[in-house]
Amino acid sequence: MTGSGDASYRHAPGRRRLASGLHAISHLTPRNGTATLTTTILARDRTAPGATRWVQLGLGLLCMMTVSSPQYVWALFTKPMTAAFGAQAAALQVTITILIVLQTFFSPFQGYLVQRFGPALLIGLGAALTGLSWVLASFATSLAALYLTYGLIGGLGTGIVYVGVVGLVMGWFPDRRGFAAGIVAAGYGMGAIVTTFPIADTLARDGLRTALFRFGLVFAVVGVLAAAGLRRPPVAEAAPAASLSGVRDVATAAMLRHPVFWLMFVMMALMSTTGLMVTTQMGFFAADFGVTGATVLGLAALPLALTIDRFCNGLTRPVFGAISDRIGRENTMFIAFLLEALAMTAWLLTRGDPVLFVLLSGVVFLGWGEIFSLFPSTLTDTFGTRHATTNYGCLYIAQGVGSVLGGPMASLLHDGTGSWTAVFTVAICADVATALLAIALLKPLRRRMAGGASERSAPLPAR
Repeated sequence: MTGSGDASYRHAPGRRRLASGLHAISHLTPRNGTATLTTTILARDRTAPGATRWVQLGLGLLCMMTVSSPQYVWALFTKPMTAAFGAQAAALQVTITILIVLQTFFSPFQGYLVQRFGPALLIGLGAALTGLSWVLASFATSLAALYLTYGLIGGLGTGIVYVGVVGLVMGWFPDRRGFAAGIVAAGYGMGAIVTTFPIADTLARDGLRTALFRFGLVFAVVGVLAAAGLRRPPVAEAAPAASLSGVRDVATAAMLRHPVFWLMFVMMALMSTTGLMVTTQMGFFAADFGVTGATVLGLAALPLALTIDRFCNGLTRPVFGAISDRIGRENTMFIAFLLEALAMTAWLLTRGDPVLFVLLSGVVFLGWGEIFSLFPSTLTDTFGTRHATTNYGCLYIAQGVGSVLGGPMASLLHDGTGSWTAVFTVAICADVATALLAIALLKPLRRRMAGGASERSAPLPAR
């Protein structure tokens, strides 16, 4: 048995909190016909009173919830904004496109800032910018001003919070990364559930500008207060940090030269694109499938499906994240991605049935939303925690690729073929291909990478 730190501890593989306040992870490494039990000292608990990792997870979840509304309640604003600015729908949609592009494509820089200046300051700044974007948008009198406030400022703010929180919890939960990433990602995916009805009521009662101003202030205040309690996870004193796979911390520049990163990037971009090809077009193909006017349990089929989808989109993130902590990241990817492919296939084959339309839409989201917990946890397992925030910022660009390509690609395929079958077929094939990549390529590559690192005494290059 080997150990890092000031002592060795003889115990079974797993995670232990030692009496001295140290956290350690042990794992068996087969070598030359024998098994070596290696214990890695992760951290000594020197945090302030009450600043446990569960408190940090709760604060991170709250921060995510405060920045989810700009994207997820956008549909509530489109009609009143069209009237207020006298704009066409296509011109108005540029606002949300700017927000998503800045949130995703600037994420490496945003992640670097969080890593450089700390989570409390930068995530608080991101929350303040998000709230400020709505406050300033309430005074906008032109589309250009709306693009600048709601789109540009809001995109920068939400991106800082999203990447910063995900990177932070990766460090606090080295033994439950999938679960932790899933919880905070669910906060972003489901946070708007809390605000949808209050915002809708305010819009109906007091109008667009009051709703933007009032809720912008609320988001800023709550987000800044929650971010003020965020802390970096304690670092190991006696040994260089290592990922659970045995790979030493890898800086962003070195990670970008590694084929494993680019494989994960392609896989996440594929899943993001194919999921959005279908989920962004639900209103259109629901009409073509003849279910728009149908009811299920006395409720309109399409709104019911959208409500279930939002719930499933949030639920799947911690659920599959926790599963991946137990059975492995790639195994979970294989199951989840095939689940989406099967659900999409059944969705297409039973497209005239309103009940199955509603139920299968939820299953599709169960197989898609988990990418926001599986990929960040896999990335951090592979390349370590020290640069996790910036590293995930680079990977998160893949979501931006999907956001840019998904909807337009679906529209082009539908317009070119006159049928939704081509759209579903492309999405299903890509899901199956990504599932196979996870199990047949990513898994052996990561295993080889971890095995190579365990044979070397020197860490992977940091720059």
